[in-house]
Amino acid sequence: MEITIGVQNQARELVLESDQTAAEVTAAVTKALESGSVLELTDHRGRRVLVPTAAIGYIEIGSEAQRKVGFGPL
Repeated sequence: MEITIGVQNQARELVLESDQTAAEVTAAVTKALESGSVLELTDHRGRRVLVPTAAIGYIEIGSEAQRKVGFGPL
């Protein structure tokens, strides 16, 4: 799933691919925002991304459905 994080005062967004479910990402974001701590997510390669919650502008969580590849019907 693709996760996009908009950071305040930055022109570029943070974009990462994660193996976490939408529910797991939502829970991590909610917990970090409520506690005022750092949001920690893990990408599909195992790298950790840390973002201070004070700097988060927005978070976009992509769908969990995988895109189909090939020439078959949609």
